[in-house]
Amino acid sequence: MLQINDVYSTVPIDGVGGLARVATLKQQLSANGHPVLLVLAGDFLSPSVASSVFKGEQMIATLNAAGLDYATFGNHEFDFGIDVLKQRMAESKFTWVVSNVLDANGTQIAPSVPYVVRQAGTLKVGIIGLCITSSTIAPAWKSQFRFVSAAEAAAKYLPVLKRAGVDVIVALTHLTFKEDRQLAAKFPEIDVTIGGHEHYPITAVESHTVISKAGSDARFVARIDLLRGAAPRRALERFFELMPITSALADDPATAAVADSFEKRLGTELDKVVGTTTTPLDATDQRLVGEGALGNLIADALRENVNADVALSNAGGARGSRVYPAGPVTRRLLLSIHPFGNVACEVAVSGRVLLDALNHGVSQLPGGAGQFPQLSGVTMKVNVAAPAGRRVSDVRVNGQPIDLMKTYTVALPDYVMSGGDGYAMFQGQKVLVDAQSGDLMVLALEKYIAKRGTVSPSIEGRIVIAR
Repeated sequence: MLQINDVYSTVPIDGVGGLARVATLKQQLSANGHPVLLVLAGDFLSPSVASSVFKGEQMIATLNAAGLDYATFGNHEFDFGIDVLKQRMAESKFTWVVSNVLDANGTQIAPSVPYVVRQAGTLKVGIIGLCITSSTIAPAWKSQFRFVSAAEAAAKYLPVLKRAGVDVIVALTHLTFKEDRQLAAKFPEIDVTIGGHEHYPITAVESHTVISKAGSDARFVARIDLLRGAAPRRALERFFELMPITSALADDPATAAVADSFEKRLGTELDKVVGTTTTPLDATDQRLVGEGALGNLIADALRENVNADVALSNAGGARGSRVYPAGPVTRRLLLSIHPFGNVACEVAVSGRVLLDALNHGVSQLPGGAGQFPQLSGVTMKVNVAAPAGRRVSDVRVNGQPIDLMKTYTVALPDYVMSGGDGYAMFQGQKVLVDAQSGDLMVLALEKYIAKRGTVSPSIEGRIVIAR
């Protein structure tokens, strides 16, 4: 089996990875006569620059050309709602294996199947697909689906696979590593977990189960060889190799042609320069644990867009996984930073609600989390050693101590306003600008930069953390 996960682009990122190279690898390994299954552990319809335009159509077409065999849902398969998801699934030549996500009526989302039994050479392989059900799923679309816990779905379908007489059980998952370990501990009959969600390679063994995550954007492929040992024990043997996808692998021409056709369709419009930044914009995971220049730029643009007292954006809403150098800022660059289609909204809340939100934003420190707040118009100190919910102090709104009884206007993405990343305190508050009337976040950024021509965002001490 060959594993990829969290693939947001059809083409190499910074010269590394790429689905056309993965297709070549599959073809090379298949040439020896052994069956090779290419599987994808979720998160590929979104987010990316191209997905902001094509809503994942380019990913399906390229994965079809690359010879993908099986995929499951990740949280970003829900980013465009169920109608677009069904359309993308209908376009797929590969099989969607989804055991714990149904439509709102409790029906399997066609053409997905809850499990697969597949003869691969001398082995009969059983596969179930399990998706994360947490607040990382866009709240606006969550009501269109019915989610079952991974453990409940596994308890239902693993006995079905065993009754089918499979030799190998594979859990194709888009869960956190912690959830994958818990699942393996509870269901030791799972031989291999092929997982996604984390964007860096992980290989571990929990109980009997080999757990593999191959990083993101097809920079690596996990190769997992499965075979039965000699009689009489016939024990299952599992061999693992993490294979870098570099220019040493030539592009498969057919797959590359499909990917290139979508890149060309993006057109020159995305390459229009809207302004310049004199400082680099850090979109690495550092944004999830502390104040950053990019976060400040996003929050400032959001706040100005709706003329609010304060702006609060979730750090996980910014993407790219790189440091964008100082220089011209194009629409393509802005879309790569903010690809989700989130909308700039505004609510009116009490100082108490705002304080609750700030405490929630830093509750996962020292670990990184998408909920980490990007702020404008407000400063605070954070004591990581204090209990969650009581870590924030010396909060000042536009230089003045926060008044818990006062009403403040807060600019925020519609995702956060709807309770995304656990910001439940904003639900039910007075909405001043809703998702139907606000600008896209990426447009708010473009307007802010274009108005100034040149921006120089920096770290200003908006969030001071004592660790």
